[in-house]
Amino acid sequence: MRFGYACLNLTLETKMRTCRLQTMRNEGMGKIKELTMHNLDLVQEMVKWNEANHISFFRLSSEIIPFATHPEMDWVWDEDEDVLQRLEEIKTLGEKGNMRFSMHPGQFTVLNSPKKQVVTNAVNDLLYHERFLSLVGGTDIIIHTGGAYGDKEKAKTTFANTFNQLPAAVQMKIRLENDDKTYHTRDVLDIHEQCGVTVVFDIHHERCFHTKEADLKNLFKEVCKTWSMKPKIHISSGRSGEADPRHTDYIRREDFDLLLRVLDGTDVDVMIEAKAKEKALLSLRESITEGNET
Repeated sequence: MRFGYACLNLTLETKMRTCRLQTMRNEGMGKIKELTMHNLDLVQEMVKWNEANHISFFRLSSEIIPFATHPEMDWVWDEDEDVLQRLEEIKTLGEKGNMRFSMHPGQFTVLNSPKKQVVTNAVNDLLYHERFLSLVGGTDIIIHTGGAYGDKEKAKTTFANTFNQLPAAVQMKIRLENDDKTYHTRDVLDIHEQCGVTVVFDIHHERCFHTKEADLKNLFKEVCKTWSMKPKIHISSGRSGEADPRHTDYIRREDFDLLLRVLDGTDVDVMIEAKAKEKALLSLRESITEGNET
């Protein structure tokens, strides 16, 4: 089992740089490249830190290249020699540390929207994420289903139909995650049955529906069948309790112990979605080590 964390490192005090659209218009593509190179330097620094701290699972930020899919963006970042060199260096570091890289597009990347432009934008965003991941040797693009739009069953089918029209390279990397409001794990498994999309299991999201432990175990077993490689799953702790969708800073040990019972010995990669980022990971790992020594 490998633990991972998402996007930023609090120990290194990393922060991705971006700019306003007007700044891009005023200062041009040179400004976007400057920000991109800064952000890639941060990624490289975090990957090195991860390797030094025996962390081989990491979610890359979607904000590394500002305005990557904006219609006014005319810098071809994936043909820029400086960018390609830095990405190759990150890929080499990842391969050296046997590191798994993933990305998680934002809430506006919705494939089942009834609005054509929203879907077009979502597809462009997924093409960007797939291209970026391919250049660093990454494997996973995590997305949510979207809205129900008054008819959840129809919305499931809309997602499946749109998914089936995506390029194969994008389809192979997409992992459809259950959410804490509309699409239970059973719902995303239904979508898998329609289009074959791989499902990522978020145990906290499922617990927001007060799902019992026995059902969590059965759902996880079904999720595993959708994978052709080691499954990745998500864990977080609710701020005020198991059904609170708001994430707290660290992972409560009782939540992790439940996860272990649900996994029942299955080897997975666990993305820790906690506000304390790598500090939450190290804290949980220390708690496990101490528990094994007693």
